[in-house]
Amino acid sequence: MDLPRNHFKRRLQAGEQQIGLWVTIPDPGVAEAMAGAGFDWLVIDTEHTPIEVSKVQAMLQAVAPYPVSPVVRPVANDTAILKRHLDQGAQTLLVPYVQTVDEARAAAAAVRYAPKGVRGVAGTHRASGYGRVADYHGQADAEICLIVQAETLATLDRLEEIAAVDGVDAVFIGPADLATTMGYPGQAGHPEVKAKVLEAIGRLKAVGTPAGVLTLDAGFARECMAAGTTFTAVGVDFTTLVRAVDTLAAAFKG
Repeated sequence: MDLPRNHFKRRLQAGEQQIGLWVTIPDPGVAEAMAGAGFDWLVIDTEHTPIEVSKVQAMLQAVAPYPVSPVVRPVANDTAILKRHLDQGAQTLLVPYVQTVDEARAAAAAVRYAPKGVRGVAGTHRASGYGRVADYHGQADAEICLIVQAETLATLDRLEEIAAVDGVDAVFIGPADLATTMGYPGQAGHPEVKAKVLEAIGRLKAVGTPAGVLTLDAGFARECMAAGTTFTAVGVDFTTLVRAVDTLAAAFKG
């Protein structure tokens, strides 16, 4: 049995644009429905949602038949938590709130086996085809993709140093938290916040590190893409659902 290739990572390395969607509803059926929409990648978000670690495997299985790359966002930059997501088959992790070089190094170590990292070794888990992938432990590191989130001013102060950490494959800019640290809570669309995001994207492009972002503002998404993002998330499942039902209700009740 062959180890699945990480197409998301390869397309990042090739500089191809990939459009994504956030999945926050803790249900494999919802994940499967989103997987068929035509996006390039989906984030299964366990940081700000009720999705627990034990729920992620079923969601990964639900999207597996579709030509879309699942990305898992752990609840925290914690070695044990990252290990559990990797063991159940996640190949790309989006690690939140990385603010220092040491935190980036810790994440990079957590997703790789020794001697480069500290990922614990297990024999029969979904990631290794339940033990059927020959030499899984020798191949796994090449298919793991680590994205770290830059979502504070403190992170942006050392952005290039974090991006240069061995094992970091890409950096994701988080406008919402960044806005809060800039003194504009709830105002991810503030002109100063947008300018700071675009500046960060440009800095990452200059050092050759793939940059990503999530924004529900279609115009700003295109600005980010023009500035250099190559993995750009443009929607959230729950937000799309709420907006649709609000529109439907207003059409008949308004």
